[in-house]
Amino acid sequence: MPRMLVRKNPGTFKTLPLVVEADAECLTYQSVGRALNFSEMLERRKPVDISDGERFSVELANLGVSVRVTLKWQNRDYWVLVRQRRQDRGDVVLKLVSGYVPAHELNLPLLTAIQEVAEECLIEAPDGWLQGRFGETWLPAPYAGSLQYQEARQFRLNPLSGAARPVRCGNLTLLERPRAYVHAPTASLQLVYDLSLELPKATGPVSLFHVDEKLEGDTLVARLDRARPDLYLVPLLDGRPTDELFTLSAGELRPASTRGLWLAESFAEQTGWLVRDERVRWKDWIARVNKAAAPENEQGRRCR
Repeated sequence: MPRMLVRKNPGTFKTLPLVVEADAECLTYQSVGRALNFSEMLERRKPVDISDGERFSVELANLGVSVRVTLKWQNRDYWVLVRQRRQDRGDVVLKLVSGYVPAHELNLPLLTAIQEVAEECLIEAPDGWLQGRFGETWLPAPYAGSLQYQEARQFRLNPLSGAARPVRCGNLTLLERPRAYVHAPTASLQLVYDLSLELPKATGPVSLFHVDEKLEGDTLVARLDRARPDLYLVPLLDGRPTDELFTLSAGELRPASTRGLWLAESFAEQTGWLVRDERVRWKDWIARVNKAAAPENEQGRRCR
């Protein structure tokens, strides 16, 4: 039976709509208007029409962040995906760890991103749940009232190489260089951070679980369901995703089915700064990854 970990009042969340200006070299966003609560933000997440994906100025409903977490485990790398039932879009997808950026963190979205990792990715070791660090910053222990966190050892998040084109909040350039895209169907700006996750040495067999908040009545509730871990690993080969999918339980990789699987829009094709799709089929994404890799493999054979 799922275990309730925490309850929250969604009324405490506030964000701000954005004005986004983009050209071929840079994307800049800044807040505009009054603060919005969660319901008001969702009401604004309606499709916007942008004809040129490289150059535009548009008002958007919100800023969101995603984290492409690369787990380093037993000398292999894995991308971390989580399962989400999206009530506002009526579908179920695998997605990156992600969340909405509150108003007070619009100029520091990395802080929201690492907090989302702490809230959505739970790592259970034999002697307790692992807390994390990003550099010298401790990640929160969001379920400390319900779970026993291990104090002696922590996992570490480290930045990976950033995107080529800069993103600015007003006049401030985001130093971590996240990938940015405007999602036209939901009128939102999304920032995608690349981070690696390293487990402490001698951790023992670990299990991975995803915890997501759901609105139940007028309360946000986070539950842990051991029967449905909902956190998945995609193995990488030479830095590229393969067509395999696993869960990790007590140190053992368990194959997961990809039949009929859909991925969130962060895996869809991006044109300039723009993503137009709501979701993408797993098999179509894998086919696109393989097609993109083929010219590089051919070039490598010629060089040899």
